[in-house]
Amino acid sequence: MARTVPIAALAALLCYGAWAQPPADSPVFEVASVKLAPPPDPGRGFSVSFRGGPGSEDPTRIDYRNVSLFNLVTLAYGVERSQISAPDGMGTEKYNIDARVPPGATRAQFRLMLQNLLAERFKLQVHRESKEVLQYSLTVSRNGPKLKPHVEAPPPTDANQPPPGVQGPPKTDSSGYPILRRGMGMAIMNGKARYQADGGELARLVGLLTGQLGAPVKDDTGLQGKYDIALSWLASAPGAEPDSDAGPDLFAAVEEQLGLKLERKKGPVEMLVIDHVEKLPTGN
Repeated sequence: MARTVPIAALAALLCYGAWAQPPADSPVFEVASVKLAPPPDPGRGFSVSFRGGPGSEDPTRIDYRNVSLFNLVTLAYGVERSQISAPDGMGTEKYNIDARVPPGATRAQFRLMLQNLLAERFKLQVHRESKEVLQYSLTVSRNGPKLKPHVEAPPPTDANQPPPGVQGPPKTDSSGYPILRRGMGMAIMNGKARYQADGGELARLVGLLTGQLGAPVKDDTGLQGKYDIALSWLASAPGAEPDSDAGPDLFAAVEEQLGLKLERKKGPVEMLVIDHVEKLPTGN
């Protein structure tokens, strides 16, 4: 007996199948591997790292470790974590991604490659809408910025740095904060967090602050250029009272260590709404 499929359902199926098919003229990675990251050892933390891509020292490949779908969507669509409206539990899984980028690719093309990767491997579908939300303004504090301008130089030899390609939880310094590899990344261990960006623009810092605060952060500093940024703060558990003797909270750390200030405000923000996403990547 023949079974009919309603037109609306058929259209949905066709649309679903199209998510994995980027337009023929849309840029894609030459090769890409997307795998679930192994869980950290019991009692040990893990570090999130983004290496390579256009504008970096290794523009023709990317090496991402322990990144979430939120991380990937923010990079692909140029939004912050707080601008994403997503299903519950979307950020629980972590992924390791290795991909080859076509030589000469621009940052705009790279974003499209990530969008196509998300559509193909995670069946991602999104739309945009405006919403009024709590947000923050990042400004220069009264005593001026303390940012260190980036100067290109050979990487220093550091016994705390693991050999290239070796993965694992970072070591900690005498204050208990994680020691990060050179480049760009963040780690939280035993409630102590550190962010490091060698030669990063303030947009990267704004992205970190947005993710940590759960609200949009706008760069109103007027500062341009690239900086070597190191930021350490006490990452208290939600609802817990911070221990001021153990270290500064994020607001205090930004002002004390970077000479910047976070000011609270409210206003309209463009949101990226996740209509559909699958947590298990396909196609490796």
